[in-house]
Amino acid sequence: MELRLVLTVDDWDRAVAFYRDALGLQEREMWVGEADGARGVLLDAGAATLEVVNEAHAASIDAIEVGKRVAPKVRVAFRVDDSERAAARLHEAGATLIAGPVVTPWQDKNIRLEAPDGTQLTLFSVVD
Repeated sequence: MELRLVLTVDDWDRAVAFYRDALGLQEREMWVGEADGARGVLLDAGAATLEVVNEAHAASIDAIEVGKRVAPKVRVAFRVDDSERAAARLHEAGATLIAGPVVTPWQDKNIRLEAPDGTQLTLFSVVD
């Protein structure tokens, strides 16, 4: 099985530069439609999990990471080696800092951002 999250974005070039170049996701495949200009790219984000939470749990995560309820129904989280360095790269690439860094009760350092395409992201790294 494979979990594939599909983002439909308004500015494809900017989104590819953000997720592939700034975040560092490896390109696996790219599709280009010659006649209609359709483009797609498959980026490898490593192991995938699907986290399903109820509203109360989503609110508690937001309270820890941000201090208030802000996440939409879908938020994408990436485990990275150093969440602060990754957040700085993404900020330079156009992301908006929402909150953080914060060390969670489960000992991750989390930073919440909004990507240029509007997707809300959590970057997390394990605290040594």
